[in-house]
Amino acid sequence: MNIRKSEMADLPKIMELYAQARKFMAEHGNPHQWGGTNWPPEELIREDIQCGKSYVCVNDGSIAGVFFFDYGKDIEPTYRIIEEGEWMNDEPYGVIHRIASDGSVKGVGTFCFNWAYNICPHLRADTHPDNTIMQKLLTKLGFERRGIIHVIEDDYPRFAYEIHSLQDASAIQSTRTI
Repeated sequence: MNIRKSEMADLPKIMELYAQARKFMAEHGNPHQWGGTNWPPEELIREDIQCGKSYVCVNDGSIAGVFFFDYGKDIEPTYRIIEEGEWMNDEPYGVIHRIASDGSVKGVGTFCFNWAYNICPHLRADTHPDNTIMQKLLTKLGFERRGIIHVIEDDYPRFAYEIHSLQDASAIQSTRTI
């Protein structure tokens, strides 16, 4: 597998992946994270692609996954306020959002997080309280739950996670399954 920046030609497949992800999440006890708002909207994905922050995971020439990745100082406005906890520090960080897979390849999520970690070893992510699959993945990769954040697309809180240290690096690297 490899990861490359998304292109506008990928948009139909990306939107298909998000539709599959909404269905999968609803079938696995998480109908509200993306389902209630038909998240993410195509307009946002177009912006992600144009800004160079949308990436696809390609396996044998086919797109098997998609995600948003960015890194820098204070890049995620919804992370400025964290309740019931705190971030480890205020250093620059990477953030992964909107990760989805078509299910054709096992371990796409781990592969994407490892890729991002190799670019920026200080990562943050968040997920809906009902998304136990993502919570388990983040915990398996060595992320720590840091508190609660709120997003603009709905009224549901999100569990905020973070990984950052040399010790964490060995945790995320040891989980490679691909």
